[in-house]
Amino acid sequence: MHADRARALHEPLVVPLPEVSAPTAQRALVMGAEIRLTAWLRGRVQGVGMRWWVRSRALELGLSGWARNLEDGRVEVVAEGPEHACQALLAALRGDGPPGRIDTVVERWSATNGLVGEHGPRFSER
Repeated sequence: MHADRARALHEPLVVPLPEVSAPTAQRALVMGAEIRLTAWLRGRVQGVGMRWWVRSRALELGLSGWARNLEDGRVEVVAEGPEHACQALLAALRGDGPPGRIDTVVERWSATNGLVGEHGPRFSER
């Protein structure tokens, strides 16, 4: 593994948060801003440490959920938590940091399904 790539795997994630307008921020406060992101990653994403990398980024962002390999060669990521944190995870997936090679990210947004528990964020590799 290239030295720069290996170092990048262990450096903290720094992703700029998207700008939000005052009405959007106010809506987020009222609604709790908890959301579910489901993302499917296609490319060279299995056998390269992708699930571990996603788990690390998700926990840094305070998200709960999982990352798992699918039989068709994709990786599925399910993350729940604050909308801004889910947006930051999606930006990281589309950035230059993930191991392997992500050719395509398909995302779906939906209501939470109760993954965020009273004991804090939990994220697993399945």
